Amino acid sequence: MGAVMGLFSAAQLACCCGSTACSLCAACPACRNSTSTRIMYAVMLLLGTVVGCIMLAPGLQNELKKVPFCKGDTVQVGFDCSEAVGYLAVYRLCFAFTMFYALMCLIMIGVRSSKDPRGGIQNGFWGLKYLVVIAIAVGAFYIPEDSRFATTWLYFGMIGGFLFIIIQLILIIDFAHSWAERWVGRYEETESKWWYVALLSATAFNYILALTGVILLYVFYTSPGDCGLQKFFISFILILAVAVSSVSIMPSVQERQPRSGLLQSSVVTLYATYLTWSALSSSSDDQCNPGLLGIIGTTKSKVGFDQQAIVGLVIWMCCILYSSVRSASSSSKLTMSEHVLVKDGGVHSSMQGDASLIDNEERGTLTEDNGSSGQKVWDNEDEGVAYSWSFFHLTFCLSTLYIMMTLTNWYQPNSSLATLNANDASMWVKVISSWMCMGLYLWTLIAPVVLSNREFN
Repeated sequence: MGAVMGLFSAAQLACCCGSTACSLCAACPACRNSTSTRIMYAVMLLLGTVVGCIMLAPGLQNELKKVPFCKGDTVQVGFDCSEAVGYLAVYRLCFAFTMFYALMCLIMIGVRSSKDPRGGIQNGFWGLKYLVVIAIAVGAFYIPEDSRFATTWLYFGMIGGFLFIIIQLILIIDFAHSWAERWVGRYEETESKWWYVALLSATAFNYILALTGVILLYVFYTSPGDCGLQKFFISFILILAVAVSSVSIMPSVQERQPRSGLLQSSVVTLYATYLTWSALSSSSDDQCNPGLLGIIGTTKSKVGFDQQAIVGLVIWMCCILYSSVRSASSSSKLTMSEHVLVKDGGVHSSMQGDASLIDNEERGTLTEDNGSSGQKVWDNEDEGVAYSWSFFHLTFCLSTLYIMMTLTNWYQPNSSLATLNANDASMWVKVISSWMCMGLYLWTLIAPVVLSNREFN
């Protein structure tokens, strides 16, 4: 039974590759070209992330020491390559994906519709794309580490990772607005008390979780006579959370945005609390940074994942999948996510899995294969692209750099492995990101009030 389900899932994935793949199976669901293409790129990046995780597995470290880039004398550049070979391998793997997405970004500049000759490159040739990434990765593994490749690439990773965090913030704020709009809309349409109870419960749960997190940060990451900077970070994010929550229910804001409220504020507060925890976990002050393993009474490990990095990977994966399948809504212009998300070309029925309701004349062209299955693939970009192809690849390029930094715990190659999780630069990147999260959300609340002559919906 499991094998049958696996084959069916594989058939569904193949169907998203295009009409040629769809002809291989009769049970494939209809899918929009814009969404299926983004899913395939997301799958490619997720597979790369899995390979990166495997490279960090303790059992592979001895085998990785045989790689070409550790052949030179790396001690003279500040560290022993064989001691950090897993992290350096991840640097090179992510370099390959970054170069691939950067190349695709340049190629797709100026594409207006899928009828452009470059449309075939964007939406097909998946096998060739994987081969290109593999070829770049193999070449990167021959770049000697004594050339300071990783040390230089670190700065690209820091900048790219920070920029992707901003994009991730925008997606999370858009998710918060969309979630609240949908549930408030259901409550207004049905007037069912259960939707009202669900709104209150979700809001209360998020706030309780965030408040618990803040209390734990005070308990474990501060001390009575020390850790002044850590106390400031925690207190400041708490003040910002109270401020944005208060602004979200102000009469002037409610007048311009009737569906804004505490649910969005609770989601943003919870995420900002996570970022603050992640920042404090990167502090180089051992007295103020016990780490999660230290909190539960276990010795901190030098090598491998820490818990906040795992949480970061889960949030990243959710954001990537969200951006791949989510269509821009009425709140997307307000949250500035309209450039990241797909513009819905009116194919509401395909999102619901009912292809029979699609109107061919009003919504585009349905391309039917020549096989007996009669499977239809929706090309919703023949009149115009549903999203910026070039900006999409730029987003994935920055996402790869963020993953590189997350998998390696923002490790600086010329530093000691004994201080693997202690990186003050990453601490400031994360804490500033938490402030920006609050600032961006605050802007989505006050922008319609301040710019009253501008339409945001």
